[in-house]
Amino acid sequence: MSSPSMFGNNSVSIPVSDEEDEEELNRKRVRVRRKRKKPLSHRVRHDLGKRLVRFVVRYWALLIFLPAAVLLCYEATKIGKEPAVADDEDLDRFVAEGAEADPDLEPIFKKPPKVSHPNLNRMDPVTRWVDGGREPCLKLRPSDELELLDIPNGGGIESPVRNVKYLSEKDLPEQNVTRRSKRIKFNRFSGYPSLEDRDRSFVLNQTPAVHCGFFSETGGFKVSEADQSYMDSCKVVVSTCAFGGGDDLYQPIGMSNASLQKVCYVAFWDDITLAAQENAGNTVGDDKFIGNWRIVLVDDLPFVDQRLNGKIPKMLGHRLFPNAKYSIWVDSKSQFRRDPLGVLEALLWRTNSVLAISEHGARSSVYDEATAVVKKNKARPEEVNVQITQYKKDGMPEDKRLNGKKALNEASIIVREHTPVVNLFMCIWFNEAVRFTSRDQLSFPYVLWRLKVLKDVNMFPVCVRKDLVNSIGHLRKAKPSVKRTISSTGDDEA
Repeated sequence: MSSPSMFGNNSVSIPVSDEEDEEELNRKRVRVRRKRKKPLSHRVRHDLGKRLVRFVVRYWALLIFLPAAVLLCYEATKIGKEPAVADDEDLDRFVAEGAEADPDLEPIFKKPPKVSHPNLNRMDPVTRWVDGGREPCLKLRPSDELELLDIPNGGGIESPVRNVKYLSEKDLPEQNVTRRSKRIKFNRFSGYPSLEDRDRSFVLNQTPAVHCGFFSETGGFKVSEADQSYMDSCKVVVSTCAFGGGDDLYQPIGMSNASLQKVCYVAFWDDITLAAQENAGNTVGDDKFIGNWRIVLVDDLPFVDQRLNGKIPKMLGHRLFPNAKYSIWVDSKSQFRRDPLGVLEALLWRTNSVLAISEHGARSSVYDEATAVVKKNKARPEEVNVQITQYKKDGMPEDKRLNGKKALNEASIIVREHTPVVNLFMCIWFNEAVRFTSRDQLSFPYVLWRLKVLKDVNMFPVCVRKDLVNSIGHLRKAKPSVKRTISSTGDDEA
């Protein structure tokens, strides 16, 4: 009889294959090998720390010497500067102690001027890249030579024009009652040149007769007898104007002693500008000066448009200063910062030129400039269209070069000799600004193209213009002048 099984008859045998044992073993091995991952932030901090250590080890010398070099450069910029200006307490204590005035110490105790613009009073030269190095854009004589500069007699350049006759109501009495067109801005100051008169002004002879402002004694732009006497005494002039209170007055800088003695600095103002400047603390002295500027107060401005009023001292300086041989015009938005006699020598005498003016920095064509003027709302489109249509009718080319030079100019600075042909040019240029638009950059190349005898023009590059002045920009919108009615003929409107 066979013996019973160890687990009895109810036991169940469970077969286990070799494959299942192997899979179970593999799962256990996987669980044993899997490690717990560290947080991401910990790993990032660890990596950054190692990178920082490697950077310090590699560049430790640079980290030490770089701050030292920066500090050295900062200290070097302070070498040669003027002493710091003492505050009010230092000044009061200095005076209270009864210290005597010492010329060497006076600059220390003067209150610093109010500087409202970063460009104001800058004297650093503007340079350009030439032949592998940088050179000054404007090459003036050394300071000791500037002191010895004298004003030449001029007249060395031949010209077909000997003298210019300026027309007035005494020559053309019938124009006294001419009504002013609503479109044309001619009035008693400018006279009323027709298109025929305009064409005749370009026909040259030894004594051409042209309209050139100051047509009638009742036309406006009046100055006092004292101011006119001062202006008559000027041989060389630096002039500017601010009508309508649009700009402040910036003192010229960089002048030699010779220029301070031989050059007149004249600023033309109206009542609006005078009131605005007095409110700002710029009071005209009893001698009619503010700093180096002689302030000439103009009464009865001829035009409502202040931009057009500004063309009178800008373009007709030969009429305002009848005895001047040379003049430099500077827009009121800029500060003149170079020696005027040195500028005349560099831009006129050295180059045998009678007129110097800056090239335009952005465009070269009159027609491109007309498009830009309309796009920027600097003149009414219908006025620009009338002007450009007339220029095309007259045959003005679209060339971007004129007499081998850039055809478009920037007229914020005008340096000129008061020769008859230059005076004629300025008269015609002024009449174009009155007839069409006051954007004189449109009319300058046209007059230069049509008045073919004026070729001694120095169209200097933009970087020279930037070296001549510190550009501040217009500060406020100029208020229009109030033009009173003179008569019922309509040639002057309120």
